Amino acid sequence: MKCLVTGCAGFIGSHLAEYLLSLDQTVYGVVRQASLPLGHLSKVHVKQCDLLDKKCVRETILETRPQRIFHLASQTLIKPSWQDPELTIRTNVLGTLYLLNAVRDAGISPTIVIVCSSGEYAATNDGKPIGEDHRLEPSSPYALSKLAQDHLAALYGRAYGMNVMRLRPFSVIGPRKSGDVCSDFARDIVAIERGQQDCLSVGNLEAVRDFLDVRDAVAAFWLIAERGQLNEVYNICSGKGYKIREILELLISLANTEIRVRQDPDRIRFVDEPIRIGCNEKLRRLGWEPKIPLDQTLSDVLAYWRSKL
Repeated sequence: MKCLVTGCAGFIGSHLAEYLLSLDQTVYGVVRQASLPLGHLSKVHVKQCDLLDKKCVRETILETRPQRIFHLASQTLIKPSWQDPELTIRTNVLGTLYLLNAVRDAGISPTIVIVCSSGEYAATNDGKPIGEDHRLEPSSPYALSKLAQDHLAALYGRAYGMNVMRLRPFSVIGPRKSGDVCSDFARDIVAIERGQQDCLSVGNLEAVRDFLDVRDAVAAFWLIAERGQLNEVYNICSGKGYKIREILELLISLANTEIRVRQDPDRIRFVDEPIRIGCNEKLRRLGWEPKIPLDQTLSDVLAYWRSKL
């Protein structure tokens, strides 16, 4: 089967491409810059294309004519979305619009898996897992752009009969990721181990998040494409909540030296949600369950940064 992965050089995209190759699928990987290395993913058919270039998107779809599309390409970071909300909204919304229109223009009917975000959901304070029917209230320009992307995909599914499925990942973590709390902690610990810095700066350690290993996440992506219902939305999450403090303590326990910690006000978000735990019952009904424990994931993240720094 021909599968097209947008954002193939990114964190989740590269893991998804790796997983698809392990299933003997033909993988076309869309990247914005041809110079981005895909390393061990040498069997991926790389297509250079900026999703904001309508002509290039159309040509890529016509050339590859994929049977499944996994749309991950986006601006994914919250802080930059506050700094440049226009770029975030253009990238995430218009990029999706151009992709959906290109599929329509090509006259093909692939399954299209749109990767949205749990950031679309309103925050909760009661600790109850958030289901797919929970109220939507984005708390950042990034989350707002994902909400628009989500609803745009749903609209095209209803209006044009497109085979769309929407995913809302919570905190997906693992090797190759950067810019999130787990990778930031791990990178700083490695820097301290090597004498490059003297302490680890932290923000809010009391926030509760739902962490899922990226390798479990991409297995869920494929299962949803195989067994999921068209025009439905699925949470991608572990269903368990951990305080950021617990993540820090687990990583420090894996360090090779003493780690000093200090509070940094600059690491506090403009809008910081106290609790965000997902409900994965809908996903589990398809036969999925997470397999990789959190301590293994964090050990792998730390090993990744030790190999890179």
